[in-house]
Amino acid sequence: MNLSTDTGDGALIVRVNEERIDAAVAIQFKDRMREMTGGGAGPVILDLSRVMFIDSSGLGAIVAVMKFLAPARRLELAALTPNVGKVFHLTRMDSVFPIHASAPEPRRE
Repeated sequence: MNLSTDTGDGALIVRVNEERIDAAVAIQFKDRMREMTGGGAGPVILDLSRVMFIDSSGLGAIVAVMKFLAPARRLELAALTPNVGKVFHLTRMDSVFPIHASAPEPRRE
């Protein structure tokens, strides 16, 4: 699972550099997210701008990451593509996660 991180607006930004989060990669996604987000502070913003497809396993993996981070950190979502946005709307998960139209710009040192 190809994920990368930046910081911006006081948050850790995790970019999903894959087109799919589905049953084939859900466990790998959860493991990588735990590695990348463990031990920090502040919100985590998951940039889904490159994700074109998500299934129930992928959705479950994102919820599992939210539970792993809570209560110390909040998981927020950003830049949902239309298909992914529909999944979150139809499952009412859009009422569970803060969703931003775009991810914050990374901080430049």
